[in-house]
Amino acid sequence: MRSDADRSPGTLPPARLGDNRARATVAAPQAVFGNVLCEKILNDPGSGKHTPMMQQYLRFKQEHPDRLLFYRMGDFYELFYADAERASRLLDITLTARGQSAGAPIPMAGVPYHALDQHLARLIDRGESAVIVDQVGDPAAAKGLVERRVTRIVTPGTLTDAGLLDARREAPLAAIFADASRTGIAWLALAAGRITLADVASAECGAVLERIEPAELLVVEDAPLPAWRGRSVPAHALPSWHFDRANAERQLARQLGARDLAAFGVDAAPLALSAAGALLTYATATQQSSLEHVRSLAVEADGEFVTLDAATRRNLEITRTLAGEPEPTLLSLLDRCATAAGSRLLRHWLTHPLRDRVQATSRLDAIAGLRSDAAIVRTLTTALGGCVDVERIVARIALGTARPRDLSGLRDTLARLARITGIVAACGDPLTRRLVGDLDCDPAWHALLAASIAEEPATQLRDGGVIARGYDAELDGLRDVDAVCAQFLVELEQRERTRTGIAALKVEYNRVHGFYIEVGRSHAERVPDEYRRRQTLKNAERYTTTELAAFESKALSAQERALAREKLLFDELLGKLVPALAALQTAASALATLDVLATLAERADALRLTRPELIDEVTIAIDEGRHLVVERQVETFIANDLVLDASRRLLVVTGPNMGGKSTYMRQTAVIALLACCGMFVPARRARIGPIDAILTRIGAADDLAGGRSTFMVEMTEAAWILNRATSSSLVLIDEIGRGTSTFDGLALAWAIAHRLAEHNRSLTLFATHYFELTALPSEIEGCANVHFDAVETRGRQGPGIVFMHHVEDGPANRSYGLQVARLAGIPGDTLRQAQRYFARLDKFNARDDAQHDLFAAAGAAIPSGPDAAPAGAQTSPCGDAVAARLATIDPDAMSPRDAQAALYELKSLLGR
Repeated sequence: MRSDADRSPGTLPPARLGDNRARATVAAPQAVFGNVLCEKILNDPGSGKHTPMMQQYLRFKQEHPDRLLFYRMGDFYELFYADAERASRLLDITLTARGQSAGAPIPMAGVPYHALDQHLARLIDRGESAVIVDQVGDPAAAKGLVERRVTRIVTPGTLTDAGLLDARREAPLAAIFADASRTGIAWLALAAGRITLADVASAECGAVLERIEPAELLVVEDAPLPAWRGRSVPAHALPSWHFDRANAERQLARQLGARDLAAFGVDAAPLALSAAGALLTYATATQQSSLEHVRSLAVEADGEFVTLDAATRRNLEITRTLAGEPEPTLLSLLDRCATAAGSRLLRHWLTHPLRDRVQATSRLDAIAGLRSDAAIVRTLTTALGGCVDVERIVARIALGTARPRDLSGLRDTLARLARITGIVAACGDPLTRRLVGDLDCDPAWHALLAASIAEEPATQLRDGGVIARGYDAELDGLRDVDAVCAQFLVELEQRERTRTGIAALKVEYNRVHGFYIEVGRSHAERVPDEYRRRQTLKNAERYTTTELAAFESKALSAQERALAREKLLFDELLGKLVPALAALQTAASALATLDVLATLAERADALRLTRPELIDEVTIAIDEGRHLVVERQVETFIANDLVLDASRRLLVVTGPNMGGKSTYMRQTAVIALLACCGMFVPARRARIGPIDAILTRIGAADDLAGGRSTFMVEMTEAAWILNRATSSSLVLIDEIGRGTSTFDGLALAWAIAHRLAEHNRSLTLFATHYFELTALPSEIEGCANVHFDAVETRGRQGPGIVFMHHVEDGPANRSYGLQVARLAGIPGDTLRQAQRYFARLDKFNARDDAQHDLFAAAGAAIPSGPDAAPAGAQTSPCGDAVAARLATIDPDAMSPRDAQAALYELKSLLGR
């Protein structure tokens, strides 16, 4: 494929979803440059100048124009033309040339065959796809061109190879199909064998994609890409007939072995059903085989999970920090799973909080049961640590790509099932009892693997030594021939030394020259006449004899036949295991679930977590709540209480910068999230009612690529919340209105708070530095003020501040912004200038302590001046003059003489 600059007019580069969220259309595969190039060369009258091999390559490339094509030549996989140029840049490999085309050298780049997977992993990480063309014919027996065919098509969303996949996260393939107002989303976790369908409002499409994090996306030709602020994901356009619903229904029914799909509830997701047809067609084509292990279909119902919009997932740092790093996050703190499958399941649970309290309660019961006996948890974790990733091995067995050590690992894991069952058999909760039943796998499958696979098989099938001795008599006979080789060579060497009198004579073997007799140059005159020279070295000659050549033919033939026999037996073994796939998938799911439950039980003790009480009232009541991630980053963490209920729906949170407001809000959301996931929470006690969504507007960030300012992003997120929040939603609003003028921002913040409290009636935490908003409790029923305080200190370095990090009822009286600026390192003279200007503003804006109502009716007079002073207050012109002069004095910047002069001046102002 050419770079964008090399593309012919009217074509588009492969589309990609990412932060730019551009609604561009996706180029159809046949429009890309590779197809045009191949067709031109093949139809060129001068193309006959190309060797048959290059013509064969071009035909493969014509079939796969939009992917990098790796063409096996001997010990290398080669790329040609624009593929070579692109691969040399992406993989940092040498770009060379081979032959000519139209008078110009043909660019070429290659990688060794044994290093292919590591290069493919780098390409996949960059969102690229690749086609692997292997030699399937025997080069030694071929007359002319060696037969080749496509053996693998590797794309980011259809990976099953252990070396290419991230072991601890899914990489699903997704497809979308939309009508005027709704979008169907289907996604396939190929390595797990699961298809999921969901029909959602088109506005919700981006949030769903953010949740499932697809590695690759399929869309209809000429359809706009969904707006999605996710990581960059390659998107591929397919003709609309791939999304035909009737065809999709037939495909799915055939895939699931069902007469129809009535029992699967697909009527609730007709658009996603159409998308699933494209999904299956694409996945089957890339795997070059049927998908025997894909036997699970789930349809997500509306309201099955607690809604977490993209901003919430980002702000709560569930799986990635705000900087995009994998830690420290909620997942990194909780994930101590013994297996990769357990880590994947824990990630899924955290990103899919449940609205079904029964299911959440069953998880809590299981965790509580395991937590009650720490010895069981330790023993179970140790036993699980020796298990392989059964879920992904099952996929490779079904696709015929399993490797020898996959099967030996599966054998050893099946041998552990009885022990694991015994460890948890005493647990009495329903979930664990069901998992014990799921681990009941037919012992015949373990017996088959134990009999057929060597104790320590070779890594690659081509190296031999995979099938156990005693499994196949023919293979054992061929191996016996190979086994006597060493003895024969020792005997021949000793006999020839005696016969020739050459004590240094050696009989050896290598892969290039086979068996040979090596004699040093100094003994050349003693070499028998029947020795035939085979190779000349600098200080020695290598020979063969009639006897040695005959043995070589027999031995090498036995080795080749043994390897061929092993491959045949291994392939047959994979076929014999296909009927076991369903039972193995069930056992794999049970192992992963036990791993997660054991991990959560251990974490509950290690992190001092408490079982939440799931109640029916719309309430969030937390005693001594903590933020799991933040408390691990500080020496001392101050726990705080919170109550949100029908009579206290909106809390206006005020206090100094760095005082703890954002942490307080986030920890509330994290505790609610964990409770909905069926996990223990960081609090002394937590009572959590039904929650349908957790929605946040926290932080400030622009979207330059999308053409949106910081304020526009802020308002967009606020609009999302106002249009979706219900009385069962938890809403976090942090300092809204900062990106515009003070009065505009204050007015918007006031109106948004009113709507959340009076229209949405959500459970809301509303943090602000607009102290005017602390008047909201007098206007809104169910609204209250809470605040975080700070204490000013004085030391040798000047005034400082100590944050109390403890929430109290009532409003704060100041923000301590200048003190925080001092902590940040703002120069002293700048701070003094700010202090003087602050005094001027304070004198101008608030001559008294009265709290004015900014939102009083138009035309209402705002009290000011002496008449507005509280009863008993006295003012005087000289007092005002003294106060004004004091406001301009900076004691830290004064010398003793200046201070004395200032005192005299103040005394004169008082007239004394």
